Amino acid sequence: MKHGPARQVADLASSMGLEVSLDQAGHLVALIDRVLHEPQNLTAIEDVAEAVERHLADSLAGLTVPELAGPTLVDLGSGGGFPGLVIAMVRPDIAVTLLESERRKAEWLTRASVDLRNVRVVADRSESFAVRERETHTTVTARAVAPVVPTIELAAPLVALGGHLVLWTSEAQADDASASAAAELVGLAAPVAHRVDPFPGARRRILTFRKVDPTPHRFPRRPGRATSRPLIAPVGPKGER
Repeated sequence: MKHGPARQVADLASSMGLEVSLDQAGHLVALIDRVLHEPQNLTAIEDVAEAVERHLADSLAGLTVPELAGPTLVDLGSGGGFPGLVIAMVRPDIAVTLLESERRKAEWLTRASVDLRNVRVVADRSESFAVRERETHTTVTARAVAPVVPTIELAAPLVALGGHLVLWTSEAQADDASASAAAELVGLAAPVAHRVDPFPGARRRILTFRKVDPTPHRFPRRPGRATSRPLIAPVGPKGER
């Protein structure tokens, strides 16, 4: 691995206030290369520079949020490994579970993480996984999994009391008042919005939700229900439905 692109990634992380070694940066660059050359459709992006911005920088931005912490973390719908594999590579002190319901993607994640001792891959839906590991994880991350309200329902049962859901979203979705109402139903506090600028024009927000009460056992509902019948209908920042 040449130090050129690795140095660029390390400098990118440094600009966010993160310490990423050249060795870690090299592994991150290799991950991008591997994703782009994978026959599976892991991303619609084909350009390396764009992939670094849209996937790598966006994932690294989550590590600037103090609520993203160990010792255990579950990444919902890990797909191509963003942000889960990025977090695992940069934070070896965190035990990361990559939760992916599509078996082919889970198999790819297993191959991609073979040298990472702090990673396990679970091929399962979050609704089923919550039955086995309910409220046992310090942090749950979710990026491009589903709209905000369904993601809240799917993630909350996995978060331990005092832990956090860390959710990547757009500026527009971050202003959706339904997130607070949904969070209250599943034992989470109202979200705190963190502005991040991983790349020019990103207009990104990372929402963090603290787990303040146990999630009622009726959540999550049966597979598919969270997205087909959201807990709360989307509302705008002023309450318009």
